[in-house]
Amino acid sequence: MIENPDVIVVGAGLAGLVATHELVKAGRRVLVLDQENRANLGGQAFWSLGGLFFVDSPEQRRLGVKDSLELALQDWFGSAGFDREDEDHWARQWARAYVEFAAGEKRQYLYDLGLRVTPVVGWAERGGVAADGHGNSVPRFHLTWGTGPEVVRVFLEPVLAAEQRGQVGFAFRHQVDELIVEGDAVTGVRGSVLEASTAERGVASSRTVVNQFEFRAAAVIVSSGGIGHNHELIRRNWPADRLGPCPEHMISGVPAHVDGRMLGITEAAGGRIVNRDRMWHYTEGIHNWDPIWPDHAIRIIPGPSSLWFDANGKRMTAPAFPGFDTNETMKQILATGYDYSWFVLDQSIIEKEFALSGSEQNPDITGKDLKLALKSRVAKGAPGPVEAFKQHGVDFVVADNLADLVAGMNKIARGPQLDLADLERQIVARDRDVAHKFSKDAQLMAINNARRFLGDKVRVASPHRILDPAHGPLIAVRLNILTRKTLGGLQTNLDSQVIRADGTPFPGLYAAGEVAGFGGGGVHGYNALEGTFLGGCIFSGRNAGRALGRVRLG
Repeated sequence: MIENPDVIVVGAGLAGLVATHELVKAGRRVLVLDQENRANLGGQAFWSLGGLFFVDSPEQRRLGVKDSLELALQDWFGSAGFDREDEDHWARQWARAYVEFAAGEKRQYLYDLGLRVTPVVGWAERGGVAADGHGNSVPRFHLTWGTGPEVVRVFLEPVLAAEQRGQVGFAFRHQVDELIVEGDAVTGVRGSVLEASTAERGVASSRTVVNQFEFRAAAVIVSSGGIGHNHELIRRNWPADRLGPCPEHMISGVPAHVDGRMLGITEAAGGRIVNRDRMWHYTEGIHNWDPIWPDHAIRIIPGPSSLWFDANGKRMTAPAFPGFDTNETMKQILATGYDYSWFVLDQSIIEKEFALSGSEQNPDITGKDLKLALKSRVAKGAPGPVEAFKQHGVDFVVADNLADLVAGMNKIARGPQLDLADLERQIVARDRDVAHKFSKDAQLMAINNARRFLGDKVRVASPHRILDPAHGPLIAVRLNILTRKTLGGLQTNLDSQVIRADGTPFPGLYAAGEVAGFGGGGVHGYNALEGTFLGGCIFSGRNAGRALGRVRLG
């Protein structure tokens, strides 16, 4: 363990590693604390799909996508909906700075570290119905070749090299309980040493305390993550007035250590939390049939063709289509009084359009195995991990006809029994509109628009009748609310320095990543554009590290 560090970093996730990397380049000595063991270096980012938001990238241009800084800013601010003069003061500035980063040096910064992306750009979170409203006007989701582990690797390797040189030290199983404030500045941390753990990455670990610790430094960076697995804190801050009642049944898209503890600890020391009610949870969650952490959930990343029904069996209305508007879909689901919904699709759609979140659910891309990627993504049949969920997942129903499908859906429904005749009427009405090249069905029009983009031409199934036996069997998926991201958090200035309740910077205290709402206490506002969470960790961690590399410490 390093003695007399210049900076203490609380949290060894992506934002903490990026900050440490930048501090090392500036010649600082760094002590990194984490409540988990060494196996969890990289935190949540390791489990991610590795999506990155770039603007006007070479990959976009090769696919004929015309993007620009101006269009991206229009989309970001239209999605964010910033409407709080005080709490959004720094968030607005972070938003502009981040989009400029994504349109400028972000790609080269990562490229120089050895990170590469796949050639096909995804069109995530396509949004609502207005050009100046929520959503991505063009595809911007760039998938890292190697997914989340590769994003972690490019920062972790230089940090581990600095550890070998004695410039960086790690203190694992060290849980911070208090920020030390002397005068008006943060000068260190106190906390509990947890018993040693050999648990594998992501597995919940013991919280048995075996000792106490205290460390001092000229500055502390808090990079401890959000509240994604702390359902009590999620319920306490749930925006019922905006999204509807908090779901009774929620499953967790992040490990148990994503507990939000440092938010309250930092607030108790004098840091300011803003936008507590802004969060980002997914409506396409499924129970993991082979879980790693408690209530382990996986998100389906769908193409646009599955029919989406609420718990009452009523088809969702625009823009609540697969992959379009997460919060509007959440609102429609919860308005029924239930906390789940249904996809109805067929084999042709699942083979083309279903992807699963998580590095472990995409072994071909994670392992950089081009041969396996071509086999699983291009060959007939659903990718192996998708097929495994279809066979073993408790949320999946497969049947050769609609009557048997609805009977299976009713067996696993947590609410009302679905009416076969009503569901059939809605599907047949949609199927009739496939028979000609014109349509008034908004979802079919969206599908046809999607297939104009080469990337979606490959991924989106050709429009067809869902009840056509040639495309069977039929498949239904019960979709649950999956907890994931904190969009509010510690308010920070553009140097990632934490702001106090009186609006002034807190000497010696910085924050980066999700704990800071990915910058400024809420860079996304009310909505995310996807591919922006890893980038937010990178940008805010970089700003924190570079700021402390410039100033005189001690």
